[in-house]
Amino acid sequence: MTAILSNLQATREAIEQAAKAAQRNVTDVRLLAVSKTFPAAAVREAYLAGQTAFGENYLQEALDKIGALRDLPLEWHFIGPIQSNKTRAIAENFAWVHSVDRLKIAERLSAQRPPQLPPLNVCLQVNVSGEETKSGVAPDDVGPLAQEVARLPHLKLRGLMSIPFPASDETAQRAPFAQMQKLLGQLNSQGLALDTLSMGMSHDFPAAIREGATIVRIGTAIFGRR
Repeated sequence: MTAILSNLQATREAIEQAAKAAQRNVTDVRLLAVSKTFPAAAVREAYLAGQTAFGENYLQEALDKIGALRDLPLEWHFIGPIQSNKTRAIAENFAWVHSVDRLKIAERLSAQRPPQLPPLNVCLQVNVSGEETKSGVAPDDVGPLAQEVARLPHLKLRGLMSIPFPASDETAQRAPFAQMQKLLGQLNSQGLALDTLSMGMSHDFPAAIREGATIVRIGTAIFGRR
Protein backbone atom coordinates (compact mmCIF):
# COMPACT_ATOMS: atom_id res chain seq x y z
CA MET A 1 0.00 0.00 0.00
CA THR A 2 1.37 3.43 -0.96
CA ALA A 3 1.62 6.24 1.57
CA ILE A 4 -0.97 8.35 -0.26
CA LEU A 5 -3.45 5.47 -0.39
CA SER A 6 -2.91 4.75 3.31
CA ASN A 7 -3.23 8.44 4.21
CA LEU A 8 -6.41 8.82 2.17
CA GLN A 9 -7.99 5.84 3.90
CA ALA A 10 -7.06 7.22 7.33
CA THR A 11 -8.40 10.67 6.40
CA ARG A 12 -11.69 9.27 5.15
CA GLU A 13 -12.07 7.27 8.36
CA ALA A 14 -11.38 10.38 10.44
CA ILE A 15 -13.98 12.35 8.44
CA GLU A 16 -16.50 9.57 9.01
CA GLN A 17 -15.79 9.55 12.75
CA ALA A 18 -16.15 13.34 12.97
CA ALA A 19 -19.41 13.25 11.02
CA LYS A 20 -20.76 10.51 13.28
CA ALA A 21 -19.79 12.52 16.38
CA ALA A 22 -21.66 15.52 14.93
CA GLN A 23 -24.66 13.30 14.08
CA ARG A 24 -24.23 14.13 10.42
CA ASN A 25 -24.27 11.96 7.32
CA VAL A 26 -20.71 11.45 6.10
CA THR A 27 -21.95 11.84 2.52
CA ASP A 28 -22.66 15.51 3.33
CA VAL A 29 -18.91 16.19 3.78
CA ARG A 30 -16.69 16.28 0.69
CA LEU A 31 -12.94 15.73 0.85
CA LEU A 32 -10.92 18.21 -1.21
CA ALA A 33 -7.32 16.99 -1.52
CA VAL A 34 -5.01 20.02 -1.51
CA SER A 35 -2.25 19.11 -3.92
CA LYS A 36 -0.33 22.40 -4.09
CA THR A 37 3.46 21.92 -4.37
CA PHE A 38 3.03 18.19 -5.04
CA PRO A 39 3.66 16.82 -8.56
CA ALA A 40 1.14 15.51 -11.03
CA ALA A 41 2.29 11.98 -10.21
CA ALA A 42 1.05 12.40 -6.63
CA VAL A 43 -2.34 13.60 -7.89
CA ARG A 44 -2.54 10.61 -10.21
CA GLU A 45 -1.75 8.30 -7.30
CA ALA A 46 -4.51 9.89 -5.22
CA TYR A 47 -6.93 9.50 -8.13
CA LEU A 48 -6.10 5.80 -8.36
CA ALA A 49 -7.00 5.64 -4.65
CA GLY A 50 -10.44 7.07 -5.42
CA GLN A 51 -9.95 10.83 -4.99
CA THR A 52 -11.29 13.07 -7.78
CA ALA A 53 -11.45 16.63 -6.34
CA PHE A 54 -8.19 18.56 -5.94
CA GLY A 55 -7.42 22.04 -4.63
CA GLU A 56 -4.63 24.29 -5.90
CA ASN A 57 -3.30 27.64 -4.65
CA TYR A 58 -0.79 28.61 -7.33
CA LEU A 59 -2.14 29.16 -10.81
CA GLN A 60 0.82 28.27 -13.04
CA GLU A 61 1.59 25.14 -11.05
CA ALA A 62 -2.08 24.16 -11.25
CA LEU A 63 -2.26 24.73 -15.01
CA ASP A 64 0.78 22.51 -15.53
CA LYS A 65 -0.89 19.71 -13.54
CA ILE A 66 -4.25 20.16 -15.26
CA GLY A 67 -2.51 19.81 -18.60
CA ALA A 68 -0.55 16.75 -17.52
CA LEU A 69 -3.64 15.02 -16.15
CA ARG A 70 -6.22 15.76 -18.83
CA ASP A 71 -6.71 12.02 -19.32
CA LEU A 72 -8.31 11.81 -15.85
CA PRO A 73 -11.84 13.00 -14.92
CA LEU A 74 -10.68 15.36 -12.17
CA GLU A 75 -12.52 18.28 -10.57
CA TRP A 76 -10.19 21.23 -9.96
CA HIS A 77 -10.79 23.81 -7.23
CA PHE A 78 -8.84 27.09 -7.01
CA ILE A 79 -8.37 27.98 -3.34
CA GLY A 80 -5.62 30.64 -3.34
CA PRO A 81 -5.60 34.45 -3.51
CA ILE A 82 -6.74 35.77 -6.89
CA GLN A 83 -5.04 38.55 -8.83
CA SER A 84 -6.98 40.34 -11.56
CA ASN A 85 -4.59 39.20 -14.29
CA LYS A 86 -5.20 35.54 -13.35
CA THR A 87 -8.99 35.47 -13.57
CA ARG A 88 -9.27 34.38 -17.20
CA ALA A 89 -7.15 31.26 -16.74
CA ILE A 90 -9.02 30.42 -13.53
CA ALA A 91 -12.41 30.89 -15.20
CA GLU A 92 -11.38 28.67 -18.09
CA ASN A 93 -9.81 25.78 -16.16
CA PHE A 94 -11.52 25.30 -12.80
CA ALA A 95 -14.89 23.98 -11.65
CA TRP A 96 -14.80 25.76 -8.29
CA VAL A 97 -13.23 28.91 -6.84
CA HIS A 98 -13.22 29.16 -3.03
CA SER A 99 -11.39 32.47 -2.59
CA VAL A 100 -13.56 35.27 -4.03
CA ASP A 101 -13.37 38.25 -1.68
CA ARG A 102 -14.29 41.26 -3.82
CA LEU A 103 -16.83 42.10 -6.48
CA LYS A 104 -14.28 43.05 -9.15
CA ILE A 105 -12.82 39.53 -9.12
CA ALA A 106 -16.27 37.93 -9.27
CA GLU A 107 -17.26 40.15 -12.20
CA ARG A 108 -14.12 39.20 -14.12
CA LEU A 109 -14.64 35.48 -13.45
CA SER A 110 -18.22 35.77 -14.67
CA ALA A 111 -17.31 37.68 -17.82
CA GLN A 112 -14.44 35.32 -18.66
CA ARG A 113 -16.18 31.99 -17.97
CA PRO A 114 -16.48 30.21 -21.34
CA PRO A 115 -20.17 29.98 -22.29
CA GLN A 116 -19.90 26.31 -23.21
CA LEU A 117 -18.89 25.42 -19.64
CA PRO A 118 -21.34 25.10 -16.74
CA PRO A 119 -21.50 28.02 -14.30
CA LEU A 120 -18.39 28.40 -12.16
CA ASN A 121 -19.08 27.40 -8.55
CA VAL A 122 -17.79 30.09 -6.19
CA CYS A 123 -17.45 30.62 -2.47
CA LEU A 124 -16.79 33.92 -0.73
CA GLN A 125 -13.70 33.87 1.45
CA VAL A 126 -14.42 35.33 4.89
CA ASN A 127 -11.64 36.68 7.11
CA VAL A 128 -13.42 35.29 10.14
CA SER A 129 -10.49 35.89 12.53
CA GLY A 130 -9.89 39.49 11.37
CA GLU A 131 -6.22 38.91 10.53
CA GLU A 132 -4.56 41.78 8.68
CA THR A 133 -2.27 39.42 6.75
CA LYS A 134 -5.07 37.19 5.50
CA SER A 135 -7.35 37.58 2.48
CA GLY A 136 -11.10 37.60 2.82
CA VAL A 137 -14.08 39.86 3.27
CA ALA A 138 -14.98 41.00 6.79
CA PRO A 139 -17.97 39.12 8.28
CA ASP A 140 -20.03 42.33 8.42
CA ASP A 141 -19.51 42.89 4.68
CA VAL A 142 -20.42 39.40 3.49
CA GLY A 143 -24.13 40.07 3.00
CA PRO A 144 -23.91 42.90 0.43
CA LEU A 145 -21.12 41.13 -1.49
CA ALA A 146 -23.08 37.86 -1.58
CA GLN A 147 -26.14 39.59 -3.02
CA GLU A 148 -24.04 41.18 -5.78
CA VAL A 149 -22.18 37.98 -6.67
CA ALA A 150 -25.37 35.91 -6.69
CA ARG A 151 -26.72 38.11 -9.50
CA LEU A 152 -23.77 37.54 -11.85
CA PRO A 153 -24.28 35.30 -14.88
CA HIS A 154 -21.95 32.33 -15.44
CA LEU A 155 -21.31 32.02 -11.69
CA LYS A 156 -23.13 29.93 -9.11
CA LEU A 157 -22.64 31.25 -5.59
CA ARG A 158 -22.42 28.14 -3.42
CA GLY A 159 -21.38 29.42 0.00
CA LEU A 160 -18.51 30.57 2.19
CA MET A 161 -14.88 29.64 2.81
CA SER A 162 -12.59 30.51 5.72
CA ILE A 163 -9.10 29.86 7.09
CA PRO A 164 -9.35 30.79 10.79
CA PHE A 165 -6.38 31.62 12.99
CA PRO A 166 -4.88 28.29 14.12
CA ALA A 167 -5.91 27.04 17.55
CA SER A 168 -4.73 23.97 19.42
CA ASP A 169 -7.83 22.88 21.33
CA GLU A 170 -11.13 21.90 19.75
CA THR A 171 -13.24 24.39 21.67
CA ALA A 172 -11.18 27.29 20.32
CA GLN A 173 -11.18 25.75 16.84
CA ARG A 174 -14.96 25.42 16.78
CA ALA A 175 -15.73 29.06 17.63
CA PRO A 176 -14.88 30.64 14.22
CA PHE A 177 -16.44 27.69 12.39
CA ALA A 178 -19.65 28.23 14.37
CA GLN A 179 -19.55 31.88 13.32
CA MET A 180 -19.26 30.79 9.68
CA GLN A 181 -22.26 28.50 10.03
CA LYS A 182 -24.25 31.38 11.51
CA LEU A 183 -23.22 33.66 8.62
CA LEU A 184 -24.38 31.09 6.09
CA GLY A 185 -27.72 30.83 7.86
CA GLN A 186 -28.11 34.60 7.82
CA LEU A 187 -27.45 34.74 4.07
CA ASN A 188 -29.99 32.02 3.41
CA SER A 189 -32.56 33.85 5.52
CA GLN A 190 -32.05 36.81 3.16
CA GLY A 191 -33.19 34.76 0.19
CA LEU A 192 -29.98 33.09 -0.96
CA ALA A 193 -29.86 29.31 -1.39
CA LEU A 194 -26.32 28.47 -0.30
CA ASP A 195 -25.23 24.93 0.51
CA THR A 196 -21.46 25.06 1.04
CA LEU A 197 -19.14 25.74 3.97
CA SER A 198 -15.56 25.19 2.84
CA MET A 199 -13.63 25.07 6.10
CA GLY A 200 -11.30 22.81 8.01
CA MET A 201 -7.80 21.63 7.14
CA SER A 202 -5.53 18.81 8.28
CA HIS A 203 -5.19 20.13 11.85
CA ASP A 204 -8.79 21.17 12.54
CA PHE A 205 -11.20 19.46 10.17
CA PRO A 206 -13.00 17.45 12.91
CA ALA A 207 -13.97 20.73 14.61
CA ALA A 208 -15.10 22.16 11.26
CA ILE A 209 -17.27 19.12 10.56
CA ARG A 210 -18.92 19.51 13.96
CA GLU A 211 -19.88 23.07 12.94
CA GLY A 212 -21.32 22.21 9.54
CA ALA A 213 -18.41 22.05 7.07
CA THR A 214 -19.48 20.54 3.75
CA ILE A 215 -16.00 20.65 2.15
CA VAL A 216 -12.81 20.03 4.11
CA ARG A 217 -9.53 21.02 2.43
CA ILE A 218 -6.82 18.54 3.41
CA GLY A 219 -3.28 18.44 2.09
CA THR A 220 -0.64 17.48 4.65
CA ALA A 221 -2.58 14.53 6.07
CA ILE A 222 -2.82 13.06 2.56
CA PHE A 223 0.37 14.04 0.72
CA GLY A 224 2.72 14.66 3.63
CA ARG A 225 4.60 17.75 4.72
CA ARG A 226 5.67 20.24 2.10
